[in-house]
Amino acid sequence: MKYHHCGIPVADLRPGMVRYPVWITDHQDNPFGLQFMHYGAGCAVPALVQERPHLAFEVEDLDLALEGQAVLIPPNSPSEGVRVAFIERQGEPLELLEFRHLDDPRRARICDPVQA
Repeated sequence: MKYHHCGIPVADLRPGMVRYPVWITDHQDNPFGLQFMHYGAGCAVPALVQERPHLAFEVEDLDLALEGQAVLIPPNSPSEGVRVAFIERQGEPLELLEFRHLDDPRRARICDPVQA
C-alpha cells in the first residue's frame, strides 16, 4: 500500500477544479498530493466523505484490500483504468485505489516537499 493523495473538502469551487461525480482539483499539481473536493447539493456521497478530509492509498488488489473493512463507497471506476472504494477506519474515511496498468501516470509517486 502506498500513499496516493489527501482529499480535502472545501465549501466553494476553486480554480482548476474539474467535475467528475464531484468537483476536484488535480492532486498531481503539487508535491504533497493535495486534492480539494467540492460536493454540490444533493450529492449522494456519504456525509463522512463530504465532511472530513481523507487519505488515499494505492493498493495492488482492491477486492483483497476491502475484505473485512467497513465499506462506505463500494468499488467503482471513476475513469478508465482505475477502480476506487472508500472505507471507514477509526471513524475516518480512507480511499483505496487500484490501477490496471503499472505505467499509469496517475499512480502514486514519491513526493519531495523540499522541491515544492
